Amino acid sequence: MTSKLAENVIHFTRLLRGAGLPLGPASALDALAAASAVDVLRRAELYWALHAVLVKRPEDREVFDQAFRLFWRDPAGANAALAALAETTELLPRLRLPPAPAAARRIAEAWQRPRGGPQAKEASERGELDAALTFSADEVLRQRDFEQMSADELARAKLMVARMTLGLRPVRTRRFAPDPHGAHLDLARTARESRKTLGDLAPLRFRTRILLPPPLVVLCDISGSMGRYSEMLLHFLHALLGARTRVHAFVFATRLTPVTRLLRRRDPDEALARCGRQVADWAGGTRLGACLREFNRSWSRRVAHGAVVLLITDGLDRDPGPGLAAEADRLHRSCRRLVWLNPLLRWAGFQPRALGVRALLPHVDEHRPVHNLDSLEALGRALGARAGGRASGGLLAATVATAAAAQSDCSAGSLPP
Repeated sequence: MTSKLAENVIHFTRLLRGAGLPLGPASALDALAAASAVDVLRRAELYWALHAVLVKRPEDREVFDQAFRLFWRDPAGANAALAALAETTELLPRLRLPPAPAAARRIAEAWQRPRGGPQAKEASERGELDAALTFSADEVLRQRDFEQMSADELARAKLMVARMTLGLRPVRTRRFAPDPHGAHLDLARTARESRKTLGDLAPLRFRTRILLPPPLVVLCDISGSMGRYSEMLLHFLHALLGARTRVHAFVFATRLTPVTRLLRRRDPDEALARCGRQVADWAGGTRLGACLREFNRSWSRRVAHGAVVLLITDGLDRDPGPGLAAEADRLHRSCRRLVWLNPLLRWAGFQPRALGVRALLPHVDEHRPVHNLDSLEALGRALGARAGGRASGGLLAATVATAAAAQSDCSAGSLPP
């Protein structure tokens, strides 16, 4: 391998690290070894050799693909990254290219990020353009969609998510604890204390019921349609598992996988990396009805009784059958409260036209958006403010009414688009 190629491989690894991929110095050495083992004149061999050692998570595949096409000059496939690169500055001429996705924006910002050294200092003295992304204020970051965040904003958002708390309101349990000011007489303790006085008068002992937050069960959709939302919500779930004891986590796409033990790791990156290795259906299709059936059959009696269940999905089922409504109803009756978190509610004109969405809506207690930091904080406030009973907020009532209207349109013969 020539020194020029080795230098380019190292710069390419740094570009990916700047775009948010979890890479370090050892990754650059692995990339050099992989590039030296193939014929670099064949683009496909170089692509898959670097892909094998640099892509460690399924959600990084698109970022790697666009970075490879831009860095190694593939004009046919670099249009999205070039469009995002043109959007980072007003001095560059506007290119007539299709809109750039979020991954292309991360690549463009990593490409334009200035680095230290004599070259950077000389460029600043010549007054060259600095197209690095400036940090947004926290208020702007809280309202920005997860799909539109850059790599730096994602890192800041993950830190903010790790500091969030979910204040579930405590509920009364069947257990009692000693309490001198309790309202219930503890006859067993009073009888034991009376033996010390040999039958004479003994002080009365009292007890009170123990108040505990209800268990929390999270069912998170990791299909391809969820994209960046599932990654950020898994960070939120990791923070919940670190702060609470009675939390059970499951992920699903085409199958249901329990990930509670995997997410108990202290390091969130390590926990999510283990999930990526253990979960086989990441970024695949969605079999929502089959996954809910598996949960009801194998896990509901163990973890869902008396629990608050957070169902995180967009409701887009690959096999929308009549069994989805029955499984959703069974889940609703087996838990204390069923909250549906839907990233599609970020759109003001959202209408429940999909069959999976219409099947789920009548069987949830609340239907809330989950697409930015503000929506996550609003979820925490909503769960802490209510007593945990059945409730239907205004948003849920409006959505159910829209679903009923869409259902009537379908029965009349006018199918929604």
